[in-house]
Amino acid sequence: MKPNATFPSHAWQTVTDHVCSLGESPFWHPHEQLLYWLDISGKQILRANILNNTLETWEMPSEPGCMAPAANGGLVIALRDGVFRARQWGGAMERLATLDYNPQHHRANDGKCDALGRFWVGTIDETRQNRNAALYCLDGRQTVPSGRPQVSCKIAPSAGMTTANGLAFSPDNHTLYWADTPSHTVWAWDFDVGTSAMTSQRVFANFKQKPDGWLLDPVDAGNGGYMGRPDGAAVDSIGNYWVAMFEGQRVCQFSPDGALMNQLPVPLQCPTMPCFGGEDLKTLYLTSARHHRSDAEVAAFPLTGRVLSLRVEVAGMPVNFFAD
Repeated sequence: MKPNATFPSHAWQTVTDHVCSLGESPFWHPHEQLLYWLDISGKQILRANILNNTLETWEMPSEPGCMAPAANGGLVIALRDGVFRARQWGGAMERLATLDYNPQHHRANDGKCDALGRFWVGTIDETRQNRNAALYCLDGRQTVPSGRPQVSCKIAPSAGMTTANGLAFSPDNHTLYWADTPSHTVWAWDFDVGTSAMTSQRVFANFKQKPDGWLLDPVDAGNGGYMGRPDGAAVDSIGNYWVAMFEGQRVCQFSPDGALMNQLPVPLQCPTMPCFGGEDLKTLYLTSARHHRSDAEVAAFPLTGRVLSLRVEVAGMPVNFFAD
């Protein structure tokens, strides 16, 4: 893909007719050749066989914020009231950990596994007032005396974050990315994958705040210079960072040094998270949100809430599996 290349929004394809309220956390399962994603407010986990055009749904007892496949089969899932392990699709849910927050006002949001199989979970302050979201790392290879996985807090509630998003790791495992959506900022840290240490925090990308009086413009989502705010993200095989711009009608692609390379227009206003999949990892899948979107927006963007796909030139990184 050449710098500043563009795709027409109609180049995107719909993966399924299913409409999510708040689609998130997609990943491509290389062994099963299935696309997984979840619906947070719909309290569902979903998976699709793209070739056979089949879809399975699994009802959750509370909102699933993020998930990852497990090396020993099944999934690790962060629900509102803790992190759980399911050994098989639709199977029993075993509690692995309870994170240090009040589930009445907080829940898990964005998360995924690192290259060593630790499950990283960010949280969201649903009140949007206390700014006490956090980032946790759950290591299933090490257990505490109770026999449960070791949990460490990597970014504390006192850091002033509101909505954890944009988590991704560079291909060489030397950089960790994380965003606070309301701050319109993506940060990067030097990352030691062996110790999970994060150092040298810096701004990787910063986006203009929403102008006062901003209104939906189906023709130009960037009216007033507003590009949306950073939501979920993925990294490709050469280290570029792809981030869904919620309310921005686009996915932005950044080089490893933070230069904006491309803006891919999307035929809906609120994309939420991309992932790479397909046998060659050159299909970009993208979830989206319909929850709390206006009737006018849904009318302007009938694909709101769908999962979309787009063929790209650079392969993505394969999903990391949870180790336990």
